[in-house]
Amino acid sequence: MDDRIFIGGGAEPQYLLLKRANRHGLVAGATGTGKTVTLQILAEGFARAGVPVFAADVKSDLSGIGAAGALQGPFAERAKQIGLTDYTGEACPTVFWDLYGERGHPIRATGEEMGAPLLSRLLELSEAQEGALAVAFKMASEEGLPILDLKDLQALLTATAERREELSAKYGLVSPQSIGAIQRKLLQLENEGADKFFGEPALDLFDFMKTRADGKGYVNILSAEKLINSPRLYSTFLLWLLSELFEKLPEVGDPDKPKLVFFFDEAHLLFNDAPPALLQRIEQVVRLIRSKGVGVYFVTQSPADIPPNVLAQLGNRVQHALRAYTPTERKAIKAAAESFRPNPAFKTDEVITELGIGEALVSTLDAKGTPTEVQRTLVRPPYSKVGPISDADRAAVQQASPVAGKYDTAVDRISAHEMLTKKADQLKKAEAANEEKPSLRRPDNYGEDHRPAPKSAQRAPARRTRQSYAETTVKQVARSGMNTLVREVVKSLFGKKR
Repeated sequence: MDDRIFIGGGAEPQYLLLKRANRHGLVAGATGTGKTVTLQILAEGFARAGVPVFAADVKSDLSGIGAAGALQGPFAERAKQIGLTDYTGEACPTVFWDLYGERGHPIRATGEEMGAPLLSRLLELSEAQEGALAVAFKMASEEGLPILDLKDLQALLTATAERREELSAKYGLVSPQSIGAIQRKLLQLENEGADKFFGEPALDLFDFMKTRADGKGYVNILSAEKLINSPRLYSTFLLWLLSELFEKLPEVGDPDKPKLVFFFDEAHLLFNDAPPALLQRIEQVVRLIRSKGVGVYFVTQSPADIPPNVLAQLGNRVQHALRAYTPTERKAIKAAAESFRPNPAFKTDEVITELGIGEALVSTLDAKGTPTEVQRTLVRPPYSKVGPISDADRAAVQQASPVAGKYDTAVDRISAHEMLTKKADQLKKAEAANEEKPSLRRPDNYGEDHRPAPKSAQRAPARRTRQSYAETTVKQVARSGMNTLVREVVKSLFGKKR
């Protein structure tokens, strides 16, 4: 049916209703239990229904969605078990992206778009350092200094340090230690390759929301194999995307199908070490962005990786197997089981540990928005290729991309770095020119050739450097007399006679 996505079969077929897909979801399970295939079949379903998708590929095995699959091996047996008789291999319309520009179109954002709060999270700044960065951004805003790339940030911090007394009086203490710490962390970020992310042309978020001429939605795959090694950059980037969509998209309520669906793989990285204020912001965005027609699906190993206030908003759930080797893991299994609407046919907490590869417990929202009873389900085979795409196929996909050539060449326009450098150069030239104007200074012999200087301005006679013979003789006699006197005093003190 066109209004739902077929997930798989068991006691009865399981579907995800498109009208309820913007109520978010969770795909969880231990490593190797089938989470990536579940993500793939959901992304396929959305794309076939005309819904654009964004997904991070952290293991390089989701890229196969851009090539046609084949029904063979275990997938053929799985199709037979669930009664899937109309299987046809089919590639999804795909666009590859990469923050580093190596395995997809570059993704860039400006420093202004990222903002001081998210940059502070990215740089792991202390409270004092975050305050100093906020002051720097405030100064740039008031003085019309565009912050586009890391060069702009460094130049802005240097200017903030030079004017710290003025800015401290206006906004609060800005210490040179805080500025120095931020500059060192920016250098570290640059060494990790993040300088390629900051700059222009900046990403147009609506390029993630394209559909093909035949009505199918594009699947935007972020190549994150390298990015995942910088988890702070990865999580900050994903949070920035979500926040930007929240700010820019109009309210649409509950549409018949989402405008865009996000899959956040390794979702725990989004919440690790996040301060309370940031967690509150994530919760707010997740709660409200569904009214913008955006669905968010978190992919992680355990539901315990997601904060309770966020987890409570995930209405559509696919739970793969969890293992219970420790008390903590057993507690997580119990919590996961209790999050489902019970099914009298089995005990959910027991089944979670018994699930095989490709099996899952599924509960989705029905037409009224109520969670269905949890069902043990065998997830259907993907129509696209399972595993990495070949380099030749990736190149072909890139060549046919609807944004080919738009982002591939970086642009470095005049911004804070150039403006502050120019201002400093102009100031140096002005100071040098002022020092080279002797005509504006009164010469030392001014007035001597015309009229005598007033008595108050007349110079005192120059001090003589040589003494006369008489003066020398007098001083020698005085010193001789003084020496004789000293000897007499010393003899009298120690009782010696002359």
